[in-house]
Amino acid sequence: MRAGTMSFNIPLSQLQIFFLVLLRIGAFFLACPFFDGKTVPILFKAGLALSMSLALFPLLKLSPYSPVFEFIPFSLGILKEVLLGVAMGLMVRLIFAGIQLAGQVIGFQMGLAIANVIDPVSSMQLSVLSQFKYLLAMLIFLVSNAHYWLLKALIKSFYLIPPFMFQNPASLMRELTKAAENMFLVAVNLGAPVIVSLLLVSVALGLVARTIPQINIFIAAIPLKVMVGTLVLALSFPFLFSFIERVFNEMGRNIYLLLRLV
Repeated sequence: MRAGTMSFNIPLSQLQIFFLVLLRIGAFFLACPFFDGKTVPILFKAGLALSMSLALFPLLKLSPYSPVFEFIPFSLGILKEVLLGVAMGLMVRLIFAGIQLAGQVIGFQMGLAIANVIDPVSSMQLSVLSQFKYLLAMLIFLVSNAHYWLLKALIKSFYLIPPFMFQNPASLMRELTKAAENMFLVAVNLGAPVIVSLLLVSVALGLVARTIPQINIFIAAIPLKVMVGTLVLALSFPFLFSFIERVFNEMGRNIYLLLRLV
């Protein structure tokens, strides 16, 4: 070797493992509700996934294996890594979707469904309360250090399911179905105090309308529902904080369970 030149001797198997690690991390970040918005530049997403892969790859110490030269097995390995990364990110997304669904239902019950705002992440029109609950959940997510759970789960996934070792997609789909069911449970639990109180208000207004037909119940119902809903929502804040924090703590355990089952 001549002076002034450098030679990099990187085994092909290490390049393949790094490429699969990059795919899993990149798919995970793209599926998470924080980096999938149109406001986040694509170069930032790609740079974050690449820098995260470069930082984690020397620390993972994955077992060496023989390089895969066949096109079909290597393509299947790529698809499985992308599927696994998307599945882990989707579990986080479903939790935030349940929180937004609770705000959407509450806003509809309070009569605020017409007052929508543009969500900068999804570029869709959402209820004001839905966006409020989403931003509040994001703050609780950061304050409760739930993002560390996500990073730990992402690192742990490479030890539980090394590259080319994902063999049970059916079990993964089954666990994602359970996570989708849990999304509706989260929405019902978060919205239950306001929904039940507004349902009682509607029953009371119906009885008043039957008893005193002269009262224009529609004019009185709208401000009354807004006041009752806002009051109950303010009183339920301690429950809301503790419940969302508990959901985020269970999220890390659910991801670990998902990785063990697949």
